[in-house]
Amino acid sequence: MPNMRFEALKKSLRREHTQIEEMGKRSELFGQQVFNEEKMLQFLTREAFDNVKSASFQGSKIDRKIADQVAEGMKAWALSMGATHYTHWFQPLTGATAEKHDAFFDIISDGRAMEKFGGSQLVQQEPDASSFPSGGIRNTFEARGYTAWDPTSPAFIYKTTLCIPTIFVAYTGEALDNKAPLLRALHAMDEAATGVAQYFDKNVRKVHATLGWEQEYFLVDKELARSRPDLVMTGRTLVGNPAAKGQQLDDHYFGVIPPRVLSFMSDLEKQSVKLGIPVKTRHNEVAPNQFELAPVFEEANLSVDHNLLLMDVMEEIADRHSFMVLFHEKPFAGINGSGKHNNWSLATDTGVNLLSPGSTPMKNLQFLTFFVNTIKAVDTYEELLRSSIASASNDHRLGANEAPPSILSIFIGKQLSDVLDELEGVSKGKLSPEEKTELKLNVVGKIPEILLDNTDRNRTSPFAFTGNKFEMRGVGAKMNCAKPMTVLNTIVAKQLKQFKKEVDALIDKKKLKKDEAVFNILREYIKSSKRIRFEGDGYGMQWQEEARRRKLSNNKNTPEALQVLTSKESVALFKEMDVMNEVELRAHQEVELAAYVMHIQIEGRILGEMIYTHILPAAIRYQNLLLENINNLKEVYGAAHKKVAESQLNILEQIGEHVVAVKKLTDEMIEARKSANSLATINKKAQAYCNNVKPYFDSIRSHSDKLEKLIADDLWPFAKYRELLFAK
Repeated sequence: MPNMRFEALKKSLRREHTQIEEMGKRSELFGQQVFNEEKMLQFLTREAFDNVKSASFQGSKIDRKIADQVAEGMKAWALSMGATHYTHWFQPLTGATAEKHDAFFDIISDGRAMEKFGGSQLVQQEPDASSFPSGGIRNTFEARGYTAWDPTSPAFIYKTTLCIPTIFVAYTGEALDNKAPLLRALHAMDEAATGVAQYFDKNVRKVHATLGWEQEYFLVDKELARSRPDLVMTGRTLVGNPAAKGQQLDDHYFGVIPPRVLSFMSDLEKQSVKLGIPVKTRHNEVAPNQFELAPVFEEANLSVDHNLLLMDVMEEIADRHSFMVLFHEKPFAGINGSGKHNNWSLATDTGVNLLSPGSTPMKNLQFLTFFVNTIKAVDTYEELLRSSIASASNDHRLGANEAPPSILSIFIGKQLSDVLDELEGVSKGKLSPEEKTELKLNVVGKIPEILLDNTDRNRTSPFAFTGNKFEMRGVGAKMNCAKPMTVLNTIVAKQLKQFKKEVDALIDKKKLKKDEAVFNILREYIKSSKRIRFEGDGYGMQWQEEARRRKLSNNKNTPEALQVLTSKESVALFKEMDVMNEVELRAHQEVELAAYVMHIQIEGRILGEMIYTHILPAAIRYQNLLLENINNLKEVYGAAHKKVAESQLNILEQIGEHVVAVKKLTDEMIEARKSANSLATINKKAQAYCNNVKPYFDSIRSHSDKLEKLIADDLWPFAKYRELLFAK
């Protein structure tokens, strides 16, 4: 027996070694399918390479001649990798990605065939815009829309297709996607932050926002999931009695990864690194069958692209491993849902993280400048930032004692709070030599003690400083990160622009030295934005009352949260920063509200179908079985059958009560849905679905889940939670 165990162990080790060899070193696999700098140096002329780099770094335009050279090099590389097609890969307002594949194959004038791909195909294409959501920007009969190459995000090969990241705009020029506004916001951030960074280092020529997302998700057995219309059609379970064991033992979190899941993760990571997605961390999350993946931080635009690509790859590889991957924010009741924490910072072309405390007073003054301006920006535009994470699915998660509340606040930790409190107390105006020394020693000089992650974590905070970055914790798991990143970078860029204007005014008019001017403005910002800072429990009712006193918004649902998009202040902000015009903002609002309505509408339809065609028939079948058995008991026991069948009669009565209630509530829900559909405007429809239709879901579910507990297991039509969440 010991020898058998030894041989089995050796066999297992050999198998693991073979898998490692097949995987190869991550550094060797990284970017194999990406047209990155290494590939460009190999396949492009020096002129073309320099032009692409200039376009990426400075935003300069690539002329047609150079575009032809780039296209020729890109085609040669793609064909060498086995690609047969190319596509403009873009992000319409559906929240997902879109692509239309064209073959490199073409027929030339003499009838011969050849592989063809030129600069015009690289730079611009014309997909049909009529069937994508546009919020009224385009009519169905006005189908023309353009995709345009984004050289800041490298092309890549997925399967046999060369994918070229692009923006998507209407014939009239308005953005029809999430990428174009993000790129504009990042450009605004670059200009504003570079101007401020040059107060401290004249060598800074560019500042880019960085993003590191943490993707949470569920894996469930594919065949079990397919037995549930709700999971297939909506991504979440509309009915389902919680399993006896959920997450209460905390035994899944950071536990041993199940072998089948680990196999999925290994395949996913191999494909991801080939596509240039720098995945690094994997682990079990809190809920059963819930997991998390996180990459190395990247430039924000590229990071957004990689997250969208990753979700597409995850679905394909999950299917290959007989899993269904769930990105819905709340796929199961009674256990934690999934988020996508967005870790955001600012970095210079000189290699400095502007939100990282430094080792000298001057570096810490720079840190304080960007730190305080970020706090001020969030305080000023907290309602707008909240709107960027609003969706029908995320409404289930926000404020549910597993995710941040819908009230925006900032957690910075005790040490930094003390520093800001001390800085707030500094006298206004010119500082005496003694005050300057005291300030630098007592305030700025203390910051080097705050090492990375020395601030405690507050999982109830929507926006927390975690050592050298801010973590936006309310982003939904299936959400496109471009939306919150567009808003965050826009508001911080606006704030930095205002800060520089005020500092320059003090230097020019008040003749203050730069350091004194910076300190004076920061002091006022600290004071005026103090209401947004909160270190306590964001789940408590006391915080809701305190937030109301501080005049912070508390928009608990999507229709409420999205109203701020078209306020005078929002329109003026996005116009000034050249991120979105009023037409685009109104279109985005309408698209988001329409998506909200459609998601609730689809859930209502599926729920009604499940009740009428699955749950009620199962309940009636079980009633008939009970009645048949009670009648049989009557034949055997005569008048005494009632006492013998008392427990069955009780079950029969309970089932009957729930059948009546669930049918009545479902009928009422359908009528409420019809009433909501008859309303004229999308605003009114969204509010009606939120207030009049959605509340029925929980009531219907309550009776359905009680029926699940009463009806025989072999008659219940759907896979249960204990099967979905604990299948290996």
